[in-house]
Amino acid sequence: MSDLVALGNAGAAIRKANDEGRAALVGYLPAGYPSIDGGVDAIKALVDGGADVLEIGLPYTDPVMDGVTIQRAAEAALAGGLRIRDVLSTVEKLAAYSDVPVLVMTYWNPIERYGVDRFAVDFKAAGGAGLITPDLVPDEGAEWIAAADKNELDKVFLVSPSSTDARIAMTTGNCRGFVYATAVMGVTGARDQTSDLAAPLVARTKAATGLPVGVGLGVSNGDQAAAIAEYADAVIVGSAFVKALDAGGPAGVRALTEDLAEGVRREPRKPVDR
Repeated sequence: MSDLVALGNAGAAIRKANDEGRAALVGYLPAGYPSIDGGVDAIKALVDGGADVLEIGLPYTDPVMDGVTIQRAAEAALAGGLRIRDVLSTVEKLAAYSDVPVLVMTYWNPIERYGVDRFAVDFKAAGGAGLITPDLVPDEGAEWIAAADKNELDKVFLVSPSSTDARIAMTTGNCRGFVYATAVMGVTGARDQTSDLAAPLVARTKAATGLPVGVGLGVSNGDQAAAIAEYADAVIVGSAFVKALDAGGPAGVRALTEDLAEGVRREPRKPVDR
């Protein structure tokens, strides 16, 4: 796979930001929260505030990685009647709103039940860029890898501080778009301090791949984003956006996005050699 093909949709957006001398900002919100239309408005606020890549959560009844904040939002979305077709509709509306790549973060069971090939085709038709699959590892993901490759969709797999170098090499070799480095061991959630395991994990991951490496789990303000932007290609923020939405609606989301966007621009970076 060539470097250009491996960059895919989200990776190209991240590298564009890197070439501007900064890290990219990846913003997460779940589809269907606080309502289907309200969720679209909230995610548009991420775009308006300066997010470079959108990560849309597909709410699930049994999340293994999400913290309490995102779990509660997912439960509310499901209670409101959200289905996969509504997530696809959300993706379609966002793809029409801007050219910011739209990824969906999803656990694997809903995609398997929907039909892997069917989902890939429908998701591509909606304008989706790819999937982040926290509970699907590449060595068990042959069906998704084939469907994603056929439809030119990004495949974002995760590495963690416990990943061996061999595991990182295998995982990154199957990624398209970027690599998601989980900076802490445990579930998602905004934290007062970011993990000191993040920088070493990014360094090990970069030694294995030329793809961008994004860091997620725990970022809640511009200062934290600036600190991570010193070594990561992208800063991924989720729970803090849900809290901002709860507290201030789309305007609150936009305000936080602007703060984080300023943070990733605070520390000048050298362009990535390619």
